[in-house]
Amino acid sequence: MKLSAKFKEYVWLVNTIYRHERITLPEINRLWMRTDMSGGEPMARATFCRHRNEIEDIFGLYIACDMKDGARYYISNSEVLGRDTVQHWMLSVITMSNILSESLSLQDRIVPEATTVNDEMLVTVLTAMKRSVRVSVVYRRYGSDKESHLDFEPYCIKLFERRWYVLGHFCRPAADGKPAADYFGIFAFDRILSIRLTDVSFIIDPKFSPADYFRECYGIYIDDHTMAERIVLRAYGKERYYLRDLPIHSSQREVATGDDYSDFELFLRPTEDFCSYLLGHSVHLRVLSPDSLVAHLRDMLSSAYIRYTDLHT
Repeated sequence: MKLSAKFKEYVWLVNTIYRHERITLPEINRLWMRTDMSGGEPMARATFCRHRNEIEDIFGLYIACDMKDGARYYISNSEVLGRDTVQHWMLSVITMSNILSESLSLQDRIVPEATTVNDEMLVTVLTAMKRSVRVSVVYRRYGSDKESHLDFEPYCIKLFERRWYVLGHFCRPAADGKPAADYFGIFAFDRILSIRLTDVSFIIDPKFSPADYFRECYGIYIDDHTMAERIVLRAYGKERYYLRDLPIHSSQREVATGDDYSDFELFLRPTEDFCSYLLGHSVHLRVLSPDSLVAHLRDMLSSAYIRYTDLHT
């Protein structure tokens, strides 16, 4: 069986068990027989067991069996299928890929959104993370002609607004009168000019959690001088429905509703990328608090207004 066909079966099996929460093998087979993948043949128990093992290895999902509940199967760590997990993202991507691959006759009527990534670069970073070795990078920031040569420990990668980023950890012992340094930097893949593995190994801090590191962030920017705070937004018209379906941040919750608006509370760092988001939706969004963020956005809007009124500069 081709690998792609196996993946379709893995995804189908995970989605079926997750959707039903608890289900027996005969019940799985009844649903399986309705699919084109079955070819009219039931899924043998041996095949099911092999799929369970492969799903555990590939996705980190554990399909357990509760013999006290009529031998019903369930995903024992279903919490990892939350919205912001790798497993959820992988399953979503593979599921969508399977659906689209069966609809190639409609390819001229399907408009995808491009994601900028260099496959070889991604593989290099992931290899460094697996081997726990530093990478040597030549990097050039936007608006600069200067190339920076950096060696860092790749702690994690993050996808945000169609761009991949790597979080690098820098650890420098005190030497030559310079104090010790321990800090992080975020680097966009599309600004990396070259990258290679080094033979310098490192041990990742066991207390480090990527989810915790970015928990107070809107996207990928972390400013140590910008602290997280309670932010209240008012969404007008249809915008409130968009925010309900696609929350801006994991901390978001609806706190009030009016005739044509809803108020949402968030707790995050009002960094520049978040402010840019707010400006981009300023026709339908208004910041109610804190006052400092309101003042900052007012200044940004004033600058934008000047650009549009003085068209000769």
